[in-house]
Amino acid sequence: MQIHIGNLIRDELRRQGHTNEWMMDRIGVSERTLQRLFNKSSIDTQQLFLISSVLHTDFFICYSNALTTPPNTDTCQHLTPNE
Repeated sequence: MQIHIGNLIRDELRRQGHTNEWMMDRIGVSERTLQRLFNKSSIDTQQLFLISSVLHTDFFICYSNALTTPPNTDTCQHLTPNE
């Protein structure tokens, strides 16, 4: 099963109603770098941790769920800011 994490991040950003500029400011990247991130099927774990924190979404669980259940990338967990 191929998980395209860049698509998942972009989709979650849009679902939450945030702009690219909002994300760029919070993770400290340029527009070009953010677009490259959206196009990547995998990214560095430290960067994924930062993005998970900013979007309050556990993107790591998408991978864990793919190992233990029938493939379903729609099961990323949304976290409350205190989690």
